[in-house]
Amino acid sequence: MISSLRSEKLKDSDMTAIFRQPLPLLDIEILRTFVAIAETGNFSTAADAVLRTPSAVSMQVKKLEEQLGTVLFLRDARSVALTENGETLLAYARRMIALSNEAVSRFKMPEMRGVVRLGAPDDLGERLLPRILKKFAETHPGITIDVTVDMSLSLRRRMEEQRLDLALINCASRPVFTGGEVIFTERLVWAGAKCGTAHLRDPLPISIWEDGCLWRSEAIAQLERSRRPYRVAYLSAHTMAQRAAITSDLAIAPFPRSYVTEDMMILGEKEGLPELPPFDIRLIVAPQAATPVQVVADCIRDAFDELSKAA
Repeated sequence: MISSLRSEKLKDSDMTAIFRQPLPLLDIEILRTFVAIAETGNFSTAADAVLRTPSAVSMQVKKLEEQLGTVLFLRDARSVALTENGETLLAYARRMIALSNEAVSRFKMPEMRGVVRLGAPDDLGERLLPRILKKFAETHPGITIDVTVDMSLSLRRRMEEQRLDLALINCASRPVFTGGEVIFTERLVWAGAKCGTAHLRDPLPISIWEDGCLWRSEAIAQLERSRRPYRVAYLSAHTMAQRAAITSDLAIAPFPRSYVTEDMMILGEKEGLPELPPFDIRLIVAPQAATPVQVVADCIRDAFDELSKAA
């Protein structure tokens, strides 16, 4: 009986000791690595994003899993996926990183606060801008960016009316409009469904937008110059809808070369289609722009500079 009581007291003492121990603190840098892996689904890609070696990233994940006493990733030969506990931690990690960034910026960049009004055409608003703004929000949480997506012609008008602080616009490489600075040049190509037949039909079904759209004017000018009969089979201002028309083989469309995905193919002279010219992406910044506007502009320049190097 006495031995049993002593045993119970020892167990109670052990439990009390456990609860008296402070909880381990999570390392923000390890959480950054964890989030990078979760978002890329690949250890090597995440290692590049956080400027570490793949082996260092693996060690960080191992330390985090040991610290929490749970498995965070399911691994296979090609990719990794979050476990249920990994998904729970991801929400906490993002909140903790955001709060850390906010706290540091409050002391390091106290003047970097305010609202910046940014305009961009639909294609950039869908495929490039979200990545740029996500990265910017992590480093400058005190600056709020309000985005307006519209046609380039309308964005220029908004800039003239001082309703925007800066704007990205698409321009022909030899434009009447020469304002702003060229930050990227890309070729316009005909995109069709992979193994599709839309380009064989007569008249040629095309997907474009209304007057004022740069891609429309260039595409129609080249088709008429080559005397290729065509009809507008799909009329949409949104690149997502145009992409759906292409992949469904309902029509072909003029697209930036970098926007052609694996389920599409580039069409050219071999398919009886005229070559399309390159176009410029220009950045317009309001005169005497405030510091937050200039910071956003620099972030956009850096992002397109990286894109140019990758291309």
